[in-house]
Amino acid sequence: MQGNLPPEAQEKIEELQDLQETAQQVAAQKQQAETQLTESETALDELEDVEEDATMYREVGELLVKTEYAEAKEDLEEKVENLGVRVDTLEKQEERVQEQFEELQQELQQLLGGAGGGGGGPMGPGAGGA
Repeated sequence: MQGNLPPEAQEKIEELQDLQETAQQVAAQKQQAETQLTESETALDELEDVEEDATMYREVGELLVKTEYAEAKEDLEEKVENLGVRVDTLEKQEERVQEQFEELQQELQQLLGGAGGGGGGPMGPGAGGA
């Protein structure tokens, strides 16, 4: 079916497929960062209930290493801040990819004559080829 399309349209379809893959990767990264952020925020909240002179340990690879309360709290606060920035960055990236996807879709529709008729004609090869 793709053979019937003009070369420009085939290129646009490939670009759409690439953008869709990028969007999925960004969404997965964002989900992972959000999960880590939630876990770190929970740990920071729990730390508020711990006395400052309590013996504390933190994970370093496969080991638990003794640490000071202030150091643990500072590390968690920094981690929460960094993860918050990462989530924000990924949200913006997700929006940009979505905008690019929509623009490319419009370009493809115009290239194929605008009122293409059949439902999802240009996307057919992408759905079957993946």
